[in-house]
Amino acid sequence: MPRDAYQRNLRELQDEVLVLGSMIEKALERSMQALKGRDLTLAKQVISEDQNVNKKRFEIEEKALDIITCQAPMASDLRILLAILFIVTDLERMGDHAAGNAKIAVMIGDEPPLKPLIDLPRMNEKTIDMLHRSLNSFITHDAEAARKIVPEDDDIDNLYDQVFRELLTFMMEDPRTITRATRLMWVGHNIERTGDRVTNICERRSFRCARILFFLFAD
Repeated sequence: MPRDAYQRNLRELQDEVLVLGSMIEKALERSMQALKGRDLTLAKQVISEDQNVNKKRFEIEEKALDIITCQAPMASDLRILLAILFIVTDLERMGDHAAGNAKIAVMIGDEPPLKPLIDLPRMNEKTIDMLHRSLNSFITHDAEAARKIVPEDDDIDNLYDQVFRELLTFMMEDPRTITRATRLMWVGHNIERTGDRVTNICERRSFRCARILFFLFAD
C-alpha cells in the first residue's frame, strides 16, 4: 500500500474512534435524560442502540488489526494502533454503563421519585466533558491536555461519595426507600466507573502501555 494511502487509513481509523466517542457521549446524555424525565421510550432506545456501539467497536478493532498485520507499521504508528484497540474497549464499556442506567430508568418506571436528581446529572455532565476532551487529546497527541484531565476524576468520585452517603441516610431513616435508593446508587456507580474508564484513556495504570496518551506520544 502506498504511504499516502496508509496514512489516510490511519487518520480515518482515528476519526472512527471519535465517531464511537460521540456515540458514547450521546448514550450517556440520553440515559440521564430518560432517568430524569421518566422517559421509558428514550431509555429503551438507548438500550437498543447499544448494539450499534458494540458493532462500531468491533469494526474499528478489525481495521486496526488489518493495518497491524498487513502493513507492519513502525513503532510510533504501532503505538497509536495499540492505543486505539484499548481505547475502543473502554468506550464500549462506557456504552454498557449508559445502557445499564437506561435499564435502571426502565426499572424505576413511574415510581414516586425518592429525591430530586441533582448530583447524578452533575456527575454525568462532568464525565461527558472529560470524555470529549480526552479523545481530543488523543487525536491531537496533546500529552499535557491528557495529564490535566486525570485529576478531574476526583470530582466525580467526590460527588459519588456524596450521593452514596445521602442515599444511605434515606435507607437508614426509612427502610421502605431501600429499593429506590439502591437503584440510584447503581446509577452513580455506573457513572463513577465511566469516569474511571475516561481516566484509563489518559493515564498509564499498568504495563498496558497503549492506555496512556502522554506515554504513547512521548519522544
